Amino acid sequence: MVPKKRILILFFHPLAHKSRVNRVLINSVKEMEGITIKNMYDLYPDFHIDVKAEQRDLLNHDLIIWQHPFYWYSSPSLLKEWIDLVLVHGFAYGREGKALAGKQIMTAITTGGRNEAYIPEDGKRYSVPQLLAPFEQTVHLCRMNYLPPFVVHGTHLLEERDILEAGSNYRKVIQMLRDESLSEEEIRKENYINHIIL
Repeated sequence: MVPKKRILILFFHPLAHKSRVNRVLINSVKEMEGITIKNMYDLYPDFHIDVKAEQRDLLNHDLIIWQHPFYWYSSPSLLKEWIDLVLVHGFAYGREGKALAGKQIMTAITTGGRNEAYIPEDGKRYSVPQLLAPFEQTVHLCRMNYLPPFVVHGTHLLEERDILEAGSNYRKVIQMLRDESLSEEEIRKENYINHIIL
């Protein structure tokens, strides 16, 4: 069966070789048809991003996934550099910047903090969707459709079977998105896209 969506996973992890969880997530989807994976720190160790190549890849895919560890409630610095250089006025936003309009985008993150560390309580904490608001706003400015994030919590505490389960869940979510087996309305009911398969 020909995939209905072409998915581009942009993997931003400066220490991918040390990551127990992100490596399993990537490995769980790397052989799937219709999926392109780019290890961005391998491609751009000097941060000299090939803007035209990145823009071509965006144009050639329907769904873009930013996969990364949730460093200090945000992303590794290369993702910010990528956003600054690739999603430029006239291409991604502005009166003439409509190249990405209608495409979907999603964040897939891993965090050492457990789920309860991201439950708002007396104004002292913020949820993951709240902390991802700058990414969501960026996506909206680019006329793209922002999907709920895929989140793996408490990575330092996970046992091997938990990590393998996270990989399996990631594969299921990617497959459903690729094959359009869920409507955007169904997806948007959840704070985390992984909750769809639980």
